Amino acid sequence: MIYVGIFLALILLRLVPVKQPRLRDQTYPLALVGLFLFVAFRLDVGCDWNGYYRHFLIQLDLGFSDALAQREPLWWALVQIVGQLGLGYPWLNVGAALIFFAGVHVLARQQPDRLGFLILLFPVLILNMPMSGIRQAAAIGIMCAAFAAFTAARPARFAVLTLIATGFHSSAAVFLLLAPLVGHGRIGARLLAALVLAVPGATLLATGEGTQLALTRYVDTGVDAHGALYRSALLALSGGVFWLLLRPAWRRRYAQDHRLLALGALMMLATVPMISLSSVIADRIGYYLVPLQAMMLARIPFLDLGTTGIMLTAATYALLLAMLVVWTVYSAHFHYCYLPYDNWLFSMPDIYRSPNRGFP
Repeated sequence: MIYVGIFLALILLRLVPVKQPRLRDQTYPLALVGLFLFVAFRLDVGCDWNGYYRHFLIQLDLGFSDALAQREPLWWALVQIVGQLGLGYPWLNVGAALIFFAGVHVLARQQPDRLGFLILLFPVLILNMPMSGIRQAAAIGIMCAAFAAFTAARPARFAVLTLIATGFHSSAAVFLLLAPLVGHGRIGARLLAALVLAVPGATLLATGEGTQLALTRYVDTGVDAHGALYRSALLALSGGVFWLLLRPAWRRRYAQDHRLLALGALMMLATVPMISLSSVIADRIGYYLVPLQAMMLARIPFLDLGTTGIMLTAATYALLLAMLVVWTVYSAHFHYCYLPYDNWLFSMPDIYRSPNRGFP
């Protein structure tokens, strides 16, 4: 199957230059561009393809003022721009994928193994987000840039980027609570500030229109996210490994982003109990944590853990490959959403072309 084949090919790309970091870095941009083209120019692929097509059609008869009045104005503004330029609906997927992969690249540049980081995003994050949930994919891409700002100790940039991400998908607002913790100084005062701000912040989030809509849609409604338990379990396992095995070595070698990864690991552990409230909400928060998970797992070979590190790295790729194979072979939902794969890079079907007029 094409998706398993791509993941195997990516793993081989990582194994061939295993002791040649320069060759590995030269391979990374090729893999990044290849995945972008595969994702951005897909045709009739993804569980949310028709849903976002409706977004596009709705916006055809509206203007920028209507877009900016929406709950997630930056998303609707992007839809508006695509139509205003006279482009067809598939270009909306291209725009969202461009934002996603640009943000991923910003965070990848901070990694000692950019290629490994990118590969570890493929089976869960890339297949589920920019290949389906493109609105949240754009938000996740921007949050990747925000995480890079967190590591660089730039709280204002982190907060601004998080607000921008919220403009694409309101679920990103939860990460605003981390803003007081950005920096490399002593954490005591920052943690106190975070706790003080968390009370009104959590209250605003809980009483906001987006949160109320999410609670109405997803809590005690019988609406579940397919595979959320497995994805959350994988996140929780990664968070547990970080706290039990990786954290001391990480603190010595990568002190600049230790705080971000420690907080991320705690949030990963929290996704499993969150499922009892709503698997959809847990899943949506979990997707934002996958880039941090990929940072953890891709750096294991650089932590000087000896045999333990080798076993953990091998187990990481084996587990992700096994999950992908099971998902692609046995999931009827996957077959419905992702098969057959088609691409419009050289020819867009007439049905998706915009009318010969711009938006009002």
